Amino acid sequence: MSHFPALRLRRGRQSAWMRDLLAEHRLHPSDLVWPLFVVDGENEEQPIATLPGVSRWSIDFLVERAKEARDAGIKLVALFPNTPADRRSDDGKEALNADNLVCRAIAAIKDAVPDIGVMADVALDPYTSHGHDGLLANDGSVDNDRTVAVLAQQAIVQARAGADIVAPSDMMDGRIGAIREVLEENGHPDTAIMAYAAKYASAFYGPFREAVGSGDRLKGDKRGYQMDFRNSAEALREIEQDLDEGADFVMVKPGLAYLDVIARVRDAFEAPIFAYSTSGEYAMLEAAAASGAGDRDAMIMETLVAFKRAGCTGILTYHALEIARKIA
Repeated sequence: MSHFPALRLRRGRQSAWMRDLLAEHRLHPSDLVWPLFVVDGENEEQPIATLPGVSRWSIDFLVERAKEARDAGIKLVALFPNTPADRRSDDGKEALNADNLVCRAIAAIKDAVPDIGVMADVALDPYTSHGHDGLLANDGSVDNDRTVAVLAQQAIVQARAGADIVAPSDMMDGRIGAIREVLEENGHPDTAIMAYAAKYASAFYGPFREAVGSGDRLKGDKRGYQMDFRNSAEALREIEQDLDEGADFVMVKPGLAYLDVIARVRDAFEAPIFAYSTSGEYAMLEAAAASGAGDRDAMIMETLVAFKRAGCTGILTYHALEIARKIA
């Protein structure tokens, strides 16, 4: 290898065109997945206080957002419902209603914008009165096996509504295999599964829980089923299990504080890997920019490229539409 002065690494940084020519990682609109929140009603936009610039949308407005995403080069939107209070129950049975809010939203988007992918969240927290991702046992813990049976049926309901990808975010053991089996048995072999395979019990979820209306309902916490943030090797075991059970893609969530986990997963597996840049990460960046701590656009881009550099195939981010329009 050459040494200074024959080797001057700054030669590759001396102009914008040179830096672009030699860039190892690039961000493209197709790398971005846009999470969207849906609310009941018509002509409804409900700004979310803890997520400045993000709103809940009624289905008619949600269709317009999907069109904007498609036109900006985004290939996939992810839907999260804010279920009406009178539709929430201890058993989360609204999740199995073929005419529920998210199923109607899926159908409306696929009808109006058939050339964009739609991903649906498989978990019970938007539907339960207690805010947990599954059914509660008598001792107040989440009952893994009973929950898995319901999640499998929820996935079928979403697939029938037109979801291209179902995304179990619940962190129950065995749910990927159960969902894959029921999709195959019910005529949906092409419905893909994106597993929230390494989802941590994180402090970065607060604004999301406000957005879907589960935060003030949550009894206790989710540390009994979401991962301990002190662990990384455990993430590899979770991901291996989900891939073995039939997951097509895997996700690490949150993203920014877990870049080391993403890099370890990329080194260990060839499967497509996604990161969810969470609501708390979004709010943190927006607050930093609002305080004058740094250039907003530069901080957002640097963060998103960090996910690509760590090994991500794609990134779920609330900045998706804005950034896609800038880099298209």
